[in-house]
Amino acid sequence: MTETTTLRAFAPSANVSFLKESATIAVSARARALKAQGRKVIDLGAGEPDFDTPEFIKRAAERAIDAGATKYTATEGIMPLREVIAARASARWHGDRITASEVVVSNGSKQSLFNACFTLFGEGDEVLIPTPSWTSYYEMVALSKAKPVSVIGDPQNGLKVTAAFLDAASTPRTAGVMLNSPCNPTGAVYSESELREILELADERDWWVLSDEIYRRISYGGTAASVLDLSSRRDRLIVIDGVAKAYAMTGWRIGWTIAPRAVSAAMGALQSHTTSNAAAPSQHAALEALTNVGEAEKAISVMVAEFHARRDAIVNEMAAAPRLEFVYPEGAFYLYANVATPKGGDGTAFAAALLEQHEVAIVPGAAFFTPDWVRLSYAAPREQVITGVQRLVQLYQSFGG
Repeated sequence: MTETTTLRAFAPSANVSFLKESATIAVSARARALKAQGRKVIDLGAGEPDFDTPEFIKRAAERAIDAGATKYTATEGIMPLREVIAARASARWHGDRITASEVVVSNGSKQSLFNACFTLFGEGDEVLIPTPSWTSYYEMVALSKAKPVSVIGDPQNGLKVTAAFLDAASTPRTAGVMLNSPCNPTGAVYSESELREILELADERDWWVLSDEIYRRISYGGTAASVLDLSSRRDRLIVIDGVAKAYAMTGWRIGWTIAPRAVSAAMGALQSHTTSNAAAPSQHAALEALTNVGEAEKAISVMVAEFHARRDAIVNEMAAAPRLEFVYPEGAFYLYANVATPKGGDGTAFAAALLEQHEVAIVPGAAFFTPDWVRLSYAAPREQVITGVQRLVQLYQSFGG
């Protein structure tokens, strides 16, 4: 005689039940599945450089491992790395010297952003998010029990918001604003005057400003401005950065925050109960990336020059469809286009058709809260990027665009 056990169906807690899988990860998974079937898919969905990590950085990690850097470190990161991050930030900041105690190193800028949101915001707070934006901003704010508030940017100005847009969307419950320049998904770059006006508004309203500057070095008109260059105060300012994009170190998982000392202490305490320290060899690799300036600048300049050339090539291809609206990318490595047509539907339908029928993977704009648009990454070999854009244009025109 056997007993049967009825298994209770899993139901996620209210803490995570609203979360959706990252759209970029989902697109990459579908592209891999089609490739496994033998189809020659061009994957232009991923948001990471297609360049390898520079050799001098990889060799530094090897040396660190050989020297025994395989143990726990301080939760907030090894002191030499925090010191060089603080020193580089101090060189841009016009006020008191920024110290290592104001830096927390984490497992990538994504964790740094989450640490900041979870530490600063809570139930009843509202956080303004210029939209389109990286999808995880919304999820992070919601995980913090605060309310993400979408502020749609101006299509006539690279889908960027202005201080007036943020002011109009604010309420007495507004506690902060998320900034990102150069922007993911649009590639738009905020000018100094645009950022300064937003910072002045935040200062007037006493909002927290979280500035995600992970793409700052990938800019085609010179290095994009940092809020540290422009802000008149730092007591409500959190800068998030890392080595993932500019140094082609996405898998090393090193990011950081620069914040007032009390905020940094609180974020360090939070991290001590979640992930603890970032991987020790990765911290030493990041230290080499930031201190070996000569080698780093050579590697960055080569990569940015190639991204720039790809940008110019795809903008030229887009001219074949004069009615196809897109943001002119001034930084990062994304092209953002409005592909909605009466015959073709919105960006989600378009992205599905492009992948299934034309073997090009891109990300639908619904992931970034602008459903008529799509994001194409040109962090792929140039010939693949050009072919992908040509197929995108052809599909758009077939739908009457």
